[in-house]
Amino acid sequence: MQLQQASRKKAKIKLGLQSPSGGGKTMSALLIAYGLCGSWDKIAVIDTENRSADLYAHLGSFKTLSLEPPYTPERYIEGIDICLEAGIETIIIDSSSHEWECLLDYHSSLQGNSFTNWAKVTPRHEAFVNKVLQSNAHFICTMRSKVDYVLSEKNGKQVPEKVGLKAVQRDNLEYEFTCLLELNMQHMAKASKDRTGLFTGKPEFIPTIATGKAIADWCNQGEEPPIPMTYEQVLQLVRASPSIAELNTLYQSQPRFQQVLGHEFTARKQKLLTAKV
Repeated sequence: MQLQQASRKKAKIKLGLQSPSGGGKTMSALLIAYGLCGSWDKIAVIDTENRSADLYAHLGSFKTLSLEPPYTPERYIEGIDICLEAGIETIIIDSSSHEWECLLDYHSSLQGNSFTNWAKVTPRHEAFVNKVLQSNAHFICTMRSKVDYVLSEKNGKQVPEKVGLKAVQRDNLEYEFTCLLELNMQHMAKASKDRTGLFTGKPEFIPTIATGKAIADWCNQGEEPPIPMTYEQVLQLVRASPSIAELNTLYQSQPRFQQVLGHEFTARKQKLLTAKV
């Protein structure tokens, strides 16, 4: 653990899109995705909406991965890994609401104390969220909104209008996204969270390819992020560490490998301690 100078680095967008059914989430996600990477062949949709993404095949040659029930976090993670291994640059999860609904059903099926049973649910959900946040790809996660109706005046008459409320996902998930766009039934978007600054204070808009290009330009500002080390590279550094201090520094800098290489760190530390005697 050490202090470092803050610097702007290139990033992969983690974008949330939420709306009621019929709000245009899938079409908006596809257009933004194309703007992000400029190639339909580099886009994949993890589809939980009964192959609804296929309805937009006329747009381009994007890939689809149809996810069937049960919509467990582990199956989402497996689908993400398949996309990453295929070299996909922009992954659309349409929709992520099914993951949370699956966990709610699982929680309700558990016997015993409802509160303590969340300990069996939360780690699974966090594994899914962390997979999205830590993967080296752009992500667009759509979420269904709970629906309500309000009376709006049109041509002098009060008519019911469908509006979206809270997203069908775990509370506070919106804090994990770089940007969260809410779509209404006219397919107009507004930002309820925006770390990019591209949409803050701006009027509602219809998402297009240009929206994705603007986000891509923002993502590409700054320095190249450091390339993470592989398992083999970390293993070699562990076995070659000349001192316990350097071994400890390496351990702290590689949280991804602390568990899987724990025995190697321990063995090297013991060997260094023995050499001092």
